[in-house]
Amino acid sequence: MHNIILQLGSRLIELLTETAYVQPPANQSEGIPPDVRPAFRHIFKSVTKNPGQKIVKKYGVIECDPLILTGLDGTAKHMLIPYFPMLVPPKKWRGYDKGGHLFLPSYIMRTHGSRQQQDAVRSVPGKQMQRVFEALDTLGNTKWRVNGKVLDVVERIWASGGNNAGLVNRGDIPIPEKPSSDDLTEIQKWKWSVRKAKKINQERHSQRCDTELKLSVARKLKDEEGFYYPHNLDFRGRAYPMHPHLTHLSSDLCRGVLEFAEGRPLGKSGLRWLKIHLANLYSGGVEKLSHDGRLAFVENHLSEIFDSAENPVNGKRWWLGAEDPFQCLAACINLSEALKSASPHTVISHLPIHQDGSCNGLQHYAALGRDSQEAAAVNLVTAEKPSDVYSEIAARVHEIIRRDSNKDPATNPHALLAKVLIDEVDRKLVKQTVMTSVYGVTYVGAREQIKRRLEEKGHITDDRLLFSAACYAAKVTLTALGELFQAARDIMGWLGDCAKVIASEDQPVRWTTPLGLPVVQPYYKSQRHLIRTSLQVLALQREGSSVQVRKQRTAFPPNFVHSLDGSHMMMTAVACRDADLRFAGLSCNLK
Repeated sequence: MHNIILQLGSRLIELLTETAYVQPPANQSEGIPPDVRPAFRHIFKSVTKNPGQKIVKKYGVIECDPLILTGLDGTAKHMLIPYFPMLVPPKKWRGYDKGGHLFLPSYIMRTHGSRQQQDAVRSVPGKQMQRVFEALDTLGNTKWRVNGKVLDVVERIWASGGNNAGLVNRGDIPIPEKPSSDDLTEIQKWKWSVRKAKKINQERHSQRCDTELKLSVARKLKDEEGFYYPHNLDFRGRAYPMHPHLTHLSSDLCRGVLEFAEGRPLGKSGLRWLKIHLANLYSGGVEKLSHDGRLAFVENHLSEIFDSAENPVNGKRWWLGAEDPFQCLAACINLSEALKSASPHTVISHLPIHQDGSCNGLQHYAALGRDSQEAAAVNLVTAEKPSDVYSEIAARVHEIIRRDSNKDPATNPHALLAKVLIDEVDRKLVKQTVMTSVYGVTYVGAREQIKRRLEEKGHITDDRLLFSAACYAAKVTLTALGELFQAARDIMGWLGDCAKVIASEDQPVRWTTPLGLPVVQPYYKSQRHLIRTSLQVLALQREGSSVQVRKQRTAFPPNFVHSLDGSHMMMTAVACRDADLRFAGLSCNLK
């Protein structure tokens, strides 16, 4: 049956390529046939393992005409959006497929076809899952609304072309024209620049569609009194909203546009926390000051905060300098309203106040190992000022690079790269790699993360030099991490060894989270199935019965920590509910 469905779908795609055409809207000259061309084409592309190697295989793709891409930019907002937020509270969870949306198919876990994980969740007694059900119900019962003032500002910036406050540029960069010279070097440079421009434009197109989808949801919900996000779990036990676009777990745009539907009077404590929250959002090092230091920062910038609230687009636009500009703007508006009131403490606030963990994964490893030094680095012990593990790693990386930059390039291959990078190292460069190190980031993953940060800085324009610099910086960052968090590395190694023993018996690694959720790692050797269709031969990978020993081993430490983190978050959600606090993900309203 599955094969028949694939063959039918392939034939429908083939009919689309044969019958769908586009014609540019430009005026056609007399006597010249109209420029009518296929809207979609089925072509084969070649893929190689490494540059310069022979072609190893071809794969089929459906390409669409540039006119179609242009049209999608404007029509994304009209696309059908799955699992829209609910206007009434979600159904309470009672089983694997009992809960969440009223009529849409809803499953408590996203198993992606893993039969073993589905069976484990289905077979567990309902009583054992009760705390999981309770936590998901608590998260789903948080009522949200759209912050109309922030949405209006987003719409104005978006209508003027974007490219501000973190919004993508709505225009494409021009494709370089072919040089008139026949010089092979010039031609090669031109081809490279064309590929780079097309890649950037493809990324912009994707980001524009994503923004339109987010705004489409916000527009449809802006006049609603409130709405809800049903939640479910990934296989590790981390909870996520079932709706994929406009959520509090998404970008600064989404978080700035969303607020709690049920407001509370600020009170003295709430007003203080609102100021601290604003300082945290502005960031730039301010978030690492003591609470008194952050309060002083806000007091020293009240005129800019008031201006941001009153005239966000045409004023001084101080809020645009924040690391999270739209969330900062929402806080400016809320604080301005409170401080201009005759009774600031009685002003009703709907703003979520963030309480973020300091690299949660490392916090769990520090707790597992009872390591006081690592605990202090990730703020598990009391201190006047918060520790900043990212800045500490950045300082270690900078010191290693400084030493290498003073060496002789003739004898040390890293000396020249160190000179290039010496002024590029900062907290932001290493943050993502530090965050993901405990979740199993590889050297290649770290290299790509750092490469993206260097691209954002824009100081290294030569692509080959950029790649080499990212390679070197990734190695140095991982070295610095190993030095500071050796105990965490040892625990990761021990967990991996345990997984290797289990997987060597052809068994998947299984465990039960603190909330009673059974977890089965879904890593099995795949079986290849070939299906002939009217377009091409399709090679499908289906889950087999033998486990992937290496994947079971390498994935267990990060997956185990993810499951602990997810359990901790859900336990916190229930505790906040019991304390009559509204809670969402890792953003807790402490008004």
